[in-house]
Amino acid sequence: MSNSTLKCVVIDDSKMQRTAVSKLIRDHKDLSLMADYENGIKAQKGLVNQQVDLLFLDIEMPVINGFQFMESLEDRPQVILITSKPEYAMQAFDYDVTDYLMKPITSERFNKSVLKALLRSRGITHEEEDHIYVNSKLKKIKVFIKDIQWIEGLGDYLKIITDSETLLVLSTMKSFMNQLPEDEFLRIHKSYIINLNRVERYNSQHVELCGNQIPLSRHKKAALEEALLNASVN
Repeated sequence: MSNSTLKCVVIDDSKMQRTAVSKLIRDHKDLSLMADYENGIKAQKGLVNQQVDLLFLDIEMPVINGFQFMESLEDRPQVILITSKPEYAMQAFDYDVTDYLMKPITSERFNKSVLKALLRSRGITHEEEDHIYVNSKLKKIKVFIKDIQWIEGLGDYLKIITDSETLLVLSTMKSFMNQLPEDEFLRIHKSYIINLNRVERYNSQHVELCGNQIPLSRHKKAALEEALLNASVN
């Protein structure tokens, strides 16, 4: 077994789902299936003497659900949550899970989640690597994608709010959006683009991120909910 292989455990009360995920794990060259459990209680007992790198964890289970199970672990490995209900997405972010898979799981989406886990296990994230250059105040400035909170349109200019500064850039919303990863940013209003990884909560009128409320266009709420499910969570 390679040192880079992730040791995996599947926890799901559905035998069909456990079988499906277990097969995806066995078919992946960088994963090794250690065990599968039908509920959190059995998993708690089974994990006592097992070294595990990655859990594939169902949220809705009898006795204790997926969130309660994670809270019971002292030394939590990486977790990829599995569910059929998108409303759990926001709560999942609070647990710093590696990813969030919706049933039915496709092999393509599964492999994308595994890649996140592999990069995370090696201390690498796409966000640390990704950056763009913008022209502001006659200077070319390097901006890391992960540091962008949101972008606001101001006529012919854009205001880019990052963790450390606010930049004024001559650009259109459409042109700037083309420079950003489409799975991490979304235009939620004619004047606002947000970093999906920074969303804390939302309602039908606003999105809250980094302690600020950003207006949400009524017809963009469904797109926001779908995008949040597919966003990169690191």
